[in-house]
This record gives sequence, C-alpha cells and structure tokens, in this order.
Amino acid sequence: MNTVRRGTIHLLPTTEDDCCAPARPHTLPTDRAALAARRFKALADTTRLGILATLVANADPVCACDLGDDVALGQPTVAHHLKVLRDAGLIVAERRGKWAHYQLHPGAAGWIRATLAALPDDAPEGPR
Repeated sequence: MNTVRRGTIHLLPTTEDDCCAPARPHTLPTDRAALAARRFKALADTTRLGILATLVANADPVCACDLGDDVALGQPTVAHHLKVLRDAGLIVAERRGKWAHYQLHPGAAGWIRATLAALPDDAPEGPR
C-alpha cells in the first residue's frame, strides 16, 4: 500500500487498484442535446435575452416595431435577432398587415420562463 503525498498534506492510503467508482455517463438523446444547443446559442446575446424578456412580460403578441424600442439597434438588426430566435424554435410570428407580431413559441414558453428566471441577479463572485 502506498501513501500519496502532496506538499505537507497527507492523503488517505491507496493501493494500485484502489480508485473511485467510475462515473456513469448520463445519456442525453442526440435530438434533445441538439435542440438545447440551438436554444442556448440563441440565448447567448443580450439583445435576444431582452427580446425574450419583453415577450415573457406580455401576454399578447408584440409588434416587431415595438421590440426595437428599448435597444439602440436599427430595425434590420432587430429583425436578424428575431430570425435567430425563430430558427431556434423560441418564438413564433404572425403577420398582421405590414408588421409581424411575435410571441413565445407555445412548446418552448415554459422552458424560456424557467431559463430567464434562473439567470443570476448579481455578478459572480471571484474564482473559487
């Protein structure tokens, strides 16, 4: 039996074949992993998070012309962000005349609300 030493810290005695139990991998179905990755990529932008927060706060669909009001971006840039969110399956659009009105995708609304609610309220503490 060998004793592992690192600096002045004495660790528990070990044998050559003594190790921790092997980790059991969690099997995440490929389709669920791909969907989650698409969604998280779409969320990786403060403008898109803001758009989603606006949609969460409104029970009725919101006109695209109103979604650019709280950000200093032009309508083409806002339209790009809306497309990214649509492609990720997070929002849906309904055309009403000249404008599109957006709301959370019914199949993703619960996930979006839970994800936004889980965002930290404060800056992280330093490294641990």
